[in-house]
Amino acid sequence: MVNKALYPGDLASVADIQALADEYRKAASSLRPEGKKGKPISFAPMRLLAIQAIELYLNALLLSGGHSPADVRGTQHDLAMKKELATQCGLVLRAKTAAHLCDLMTRREYLVSRYGPELASSVSQINRLHATLDEVGDKISKIIRLKNCAAVP
Repeated sequence: MVNKALYPGDLASVADIQALADEYRKAASSLRPEGKKGKPISFAPMRLLAIQAIELYLNALLLSGGHSPADVRGTQHDLAMKKELATQCGLVLRAKTAAHLCDLMTRREYLVSRYGPELASSVSQINRLHATLDEVGDKISKIIRLKNCAAVP
């Protein structure tokens, strides 16, 4: 038998992934006041953490909905695709939030936040990003909590 290397996260539970998302969300919130108005690059660290938290919340929901870690990993960082799959797991987002998840992909904000300081002014507004993070985090946490309650006899 061949010893197959595990990917990070393959053995993580839904609760572990959700807890990690919660930590990224807290970190993003704590960095928000550090951003300087008129200096979009100053929000890049907060933006990166917020997008990471959103992705982790979506991943947690997909895992709780029966998707395998390999399937979730196969979506890469495509938040629009993850959003579509998450709707099949019970996620209902406001139209503005759903559209913003697609915009994050179209604008490649994850990459811009990491590597593109020259594009920092082309990304979505911080208020919009934070609203998306809060809605995704709150709704997915509620769905997972309800699934856990329903699973307990």
